[in-house]
Amino acid sequence: MSNPIVSRELLSFLRRPGALWLQCALAVTFVLLVILRWPTDAHVAMSGTRAQEVFRVFAYGLMAAMLLVLPGFPATSIVRERNQGTLALLLGTPLGGSRILQGKLLATMTLALLLLSLSLPAVAACYALGGATLTAIGGAYGLLLMTALGVTSIGLLVSSYSLSSDGAVRWTYGLVLAWSVISLMPHHFFAGAEGIIGTAVEWLRCASPVAALMAWLGAADIGMRGVSTVADIPTRFVLISAGLTIVLTLWTLGRMNQSIFDRARSAGMIADEQSTGVQVMRRLVFIVDPRRRSGSIGPFVNPVMVKEFRCRRFGRLHWLLRLVAVCAVLSLALSILTTTRTINWDVPTIGGVMVLLQVALLVLITPSLTSGLISTERETGGWVLLQMTPMSIWRIVWGKLLSVMLTLALVLCATLPGYLVMVYIEPGQRLEVQRVVVCLLFTAVFAMLGSAAIGSLFRRTAAATAAAYVTLLAVCAAPLLVWMGRDAPFGHDTVETALTINPVAAALSVIHVSGFRDYDLIPANWWFLGIASAAALLLMLLQTWRISRPA
Repeated sequence: MSNPIVSRELLSFLRRPGALWLQCALAVTFVLLVILRWPTDAHVAMSGTRAQEVFRVFAYGLMAAMLLVLPGFPATSIVRERNQGTLALLLGTPLGGSRILQGKLLATMTLALLLLSLSLPAVAACYALGGATLTAIGGAYGLLLMTALGVTSIGLLVSSYSLSSDGAVRWTYGLVLAWSVISLMPHHFFAGAEGIIGTAVEWLRCASPVAALMAWLGAADIGMRGVSTVADIPTRFVLISAGLTIVLTLWTLGRMNQSIFDRARSAGMIADEQSTGVQVMRRLVFIVDPRRRSGSIGPFVNPVMVKEFRCRRFGRLHWLLRLVAVCAVLSLALSILTTTRTINWDVPTIGGVMVLLQVALLVLITPSLTSGLISTERETGGWVLLQMTPMSIWRIVWGKLLSVMLTLALVLCATLPGYLVMVYIEPGQRLEVQRVVVCLLFTAVFAMLGSAAIGSLFRRTAAATAAAYVTLLAVCAAPLLVWMGRDAPFGHDTVETALTINPVAAALSVIHVSGFRDYDLIPANWWFLGIASAAALLLMLLQTWRISRPA
């Protein structure tokens, strides 16, 4: 007996205006990944080395597509139904919660199979080149399907808890990033450790789909400083991913009933009726009282900026303080690692880890702050109200951007103490640290303006957030596919040209991290980020001017 939810979900996706463009873009991208590494002469090595290199880059591109494109669909599946009022109607039908969840799970997996089917012509070319066996191809596709299962289960669970589609997209991309990339960081710090710590970080590394695919393709020890492992990472990943999928699916199934609409609310308390000691302690703890009435807006203050701060969660002062506190603790932890691990590692290695963590923080936070600056106003009808004010388009845009600038400035300042410790340990790194900080500033500006410009092109906040994440992650990750093929067959100049647009590679080259120290990416990367940021600002201004014109 067929499930009507599956056809309903698939048709709703395929009927979207951008569905055809997305499929065409993925098909072209998969073909280009093969063409870029296709032999340029009529000779093919009998060992199949070139074919393996072609298939390896192609498989990495498929994994990137799974992690970048797929999360947005399950993340909005349940929360969209609840906000539109159709989830209550579905739960009242004979389908029940189990068949509804089953339909949404199967629909997302069918979509993943559709995306993978677009790569079949390219993988056929890899197989025809020789060297890429059916076993290797089948194993890689199996790992990709398990990755799709994990992403789908994470997205559906987040969607069942979220109150808005854009919030569900943000949390889903954050959890997928933690699952696939951040889970590799502990092994980088404690590779080769013995005992419980070594076993824990080894299993945590096996939970990452990136590590599993690299191990299957014969690149399990890249970036592990020569520490080899005998663990069967792909098998462990399949077991962990299957267990994760079962647990998260059962968790989501437990919420697929009428209780999903319940929201617990605090009964609150009357602070004046508490004892004197409690009141004094509360006054010390709540130095910044989020419930205290704010003052009036000054004559020289942009009212749009104030409106953004008062309406956005991370704009409220107590949330900003929490965000800064988390970043400060993270920076302190990095500082401690800098002082303790420098005994075994060199300073550039520690600096590279810090750069990766800070860029990951910027990529995670910035699109969630900026992608909905315009799309949220259009979706909620607030843009019409802004048009009625005497403010110009430039002042509206500047107020919105200024609210994000201040938040990102606090985040960057809270993560800088780790670099101060680096300079204290090795004063000769002062110039490199200064240039790294400049790279981070350019990255923050580019991420802010790029996400804002992309978000202004959409009417829905969820679509704007997903597009901003995909674009920003593609800029930071896609050039690394070319870097993985350095010296075989890409030459030094080709890799350097590809890395010029990558802010992560630029910062790593400045601090002389192994694998990037031979590439001169500064100031070319700064010029690219500056021009791209200016173009994004111009695009955002043109788009806001266009939507402000009378219909």
